[in-house]
Amino acid sequence: MTQKNVSFAQRKIPVIAQVDLCVVGGGTAGAAAAITAGRQGLSTLIVERSIALGGMQTIGLVEPFMPTFAKGSDTPFVKEIKRRLKKAGIEHSDGKTGATWTNPEVLAAIYDKMAVAAKVQMLYQATLVDVLKKGKKITAVIVQTVQGLVAVQAAMFIDATGDALLSRLAGVPTEAGYEKTGNNQPMSFRFEMAGIDLPKLVKYINSTHDTWCKTNLPHFEIAEARHRDIKYKLEEFFLKGLKTKELTEEDIEYFQAFTIVGKPGCMAMNCPELPVRFKATDALSYSEGVRYGRAMLGRISTYLIKHLPGFEHAYLSKEATMLGARESFRIKGKYYLTEKDYFARNTFVDGVVKNAYYIDAHGEKVGEYLQPGEFYEIPFRSLICKEIANLAVAGRCISASFIMEASLRIQPTCMSMGEATGLAAAWAKKCGIALNMVQWDKIPAKERSYVSKKTK
Repeated sequence: MTQKNVSFAQRKIPVIAQVDLCVVGGGTAGAAAAITAGRQGLSTLIVERSIALGGMQTIGLVEPFMPTFAKGSDTPFVKEIKRRLKKAGIEHSDGKTGATWTNPEVLAAIYDKMAVAAKVQMLYQATLVDVLKKGKKITAVIVQTVQGLVAVQAAMFIDATGDALLSRLAGVPTEAGYEKTGNNQPMSFRFEMAGIDLPKLVKYINSTHDTWCKTNLPHFEIAEARHRDIKYKLEEFFLKGLKTKELTEEDIEYFQAFTIVGKPGCMAMNCPELPVRFKATDALSYSEGVRYGRAMLGRISTYLIKHLPGFEHAYLSKEATMLGARESFRIKGKYYLTEKDYFARNTFVDGVVKNAYYIDAHGEKVGEYLQPGEFYEIPFRSLICKEIANLAVAGRCISASFIMEASLRIQPTCMSMGEATGLAAAWAKKCGIALNMVQWDKIPAKERSYVSKKTK
């Protein structure tokens, strides 16, 4: 018999859905997990706090997404996204860098179509409040929606919140920040600018003999970063703003901007980078960071309009609707990945994706690179824990150290992790086993999104 209500906080909460799989978080990893599971025949529902799938790719304005630097790392879901972008008129490849150039509105529409085709049920504008448990299993999640508090019951759950929120509420041990300092990686507040004369900008950048950008329009990048080994020509431009007090030292710590394919005259700003004192794990600090970051992006955009050739008629056209948190909470799972795995180029029989992206821990350690052809793998055991039997985790909050997370947090790798959890959930149902007992290497190779060459 279908349960109509559950008890929570001395109240009766209506059960609005009972499904095989509930994915909490419809971002980079969550969308891949849910769509993959839906395609495998699992009744699937996504709890998403915004009104679009894709997370940082769409509402966070993180575009393009970086390459893994590992040849052949694209799993089927990542390949499909690229095909769909190209079919929609977005030339995602610049032919040189390996980055995937995207368009947030186009990508959000692509995800909607994929979710509908996979019969994935959406719960938009929905915030996770708490979980209900029985023994070592989550039985339901309590969610705040436009309807009020509701419950979603499921046989299995995937935590794709980025902040390990579902896991923490369920009692899974977690950690946050750098083990040596306690600091999170600094957050960013991304924004878009429109009305840019891009040919004029490119001409100016080329006149400075800046060799940073290797590509041509419609794919073009400008960048500057203080206190890095790489010296950017644009640093001189921003230092002038520091002298005139139009900008602060914090404003010019990090600046990066990319053209947006399909949006002529537009660029996506990978900045400002908020000072490290604003914490991704503290509600009040995060909220103050939003205000502080908005003031920073206001100064940066005003300075660009006044002084950078090509920006004379530009304007701030869009702000991200979430801060870009590079790192916050991470679970302690069955396998804890560390930088030792990175430097040892470790591979695993239950590897779900390979990656060679460099260690990019803003504020702490940047620039440890693997050699061409080298890579490491992420094992499925880093996506599951001992404490909750019907839970898997995907995205930047998997079981890994702070430094290791700085490599694996990039979008294609998170998408591949999400895809793997969706397939693992389908296998768990098919075999009648707990999700955290799935052995990735025991799934037939043709049913896996990635097969490691390691045999032991």
